[in-house]
Amino acid sequence: MGKIVMSGPQNVSLDGVVQDPDGAEGFALGGWFAQFGGTDLEAWNEVALADARGAEAWLLGRRSYEFFGERWRPRSGELADRLNTMPKYVVSSSLEAPDWNNSTVLKGDVVDEVTELKAKLDGEIVVPASYQLARTLLEHDLIDELRLVVFPVVLGAGERLFGETSNKKPMRLAGTRAIGDGLVFLNYEFVREASR
Repeated sequence: MGKIVMSGPQNVSLDGVVQDPDGAEGFALGGWFAQFGGTDLEAWNEVALADARGAEAWLLGRRSYEFFGERWRPRSGELADRLNTMPKYVVSSSLEAPDWNNSTVLKGDVVDEVTELKAKLDGEIVVPASYQLARTLLEHDLIDELRLVVFPVVLGAGERLFGETSNKKPMRLAGTRAIGDGLVFLNYEFVREASR
């Protein structure tokens, strides 16, 4: 059975904002990844590479799929090569012809499709970015682990990683470490009712 990991790593501001880290979406406060990552981005890249090496597959929403595909398809190097060859599953009701290597479109009910994918694959199924997809998976207790890289900035506005849920979602801290001089890596595992 696969394990769903919200990672890639998942970049987040101190106040939980995940929106437009590179500034490409036109969000007024976008571009915070490079602005506040500074000299730590090389160390961040090592975390991203380790994450990609450990992934069995990526699971993405359509917008994240298109963003990452445009960014990584033309590149080469260890991280690009890994992302371009790994299996990718994209949740979309309208995408007909995925144009990134080794991609499969999941068109049915998100919860059913991801539950089936989780049963079919072994290893980590990583959900990078894709916060809207992550909210759905979280609501249905399909995420097993959360890996965050916290950037040293409070944005005060923007889409946050977590939205409203129907119930509490307890987690257990599995690890923490500094990345460079200013970023913090946090690793949480979700605690399921039966295991409390």
